[in-house]
Amino acid sequence: MSVAQTIEQRVKDSFTVEYFELLNESHQHAGPATESHFKLTVVAPEFEGLRLVQRHQKVYALIQELMQNGPLHALSLHLFSPEEWQKRGGEVAESPNCRGVGG
Repeated sequence: MSVAQTIEQRVKDSFTVEYFELLNESHQHAGPATESHFKLTVVAPEFEGLRLVQRHQKVYALIQELMQNGPLHALSLHLFSPEEWQKRGGEVAESPNCRGVGG
């Protein structure tokens, strides 16, 4: 199973996902790894009332071994309750290129 498939399965098995988007942004980063950098956007009612750090902790707990022992180097998290997502109009900021790539 690919890194992306593993992340998707674990998130969808753990939360009541109303919106899910996982973008492989490895091409925006230096190095040869093809599944090393991802941007994850999840909308789930389980995030309601949680501080940002608590939301991140819940997701990182699901993929801890991928970051420690695998090719996953970075995961940009955008985690919202349904109400927050609606207020944002379903928009998430673009990710920047890392140093050493694109100038």
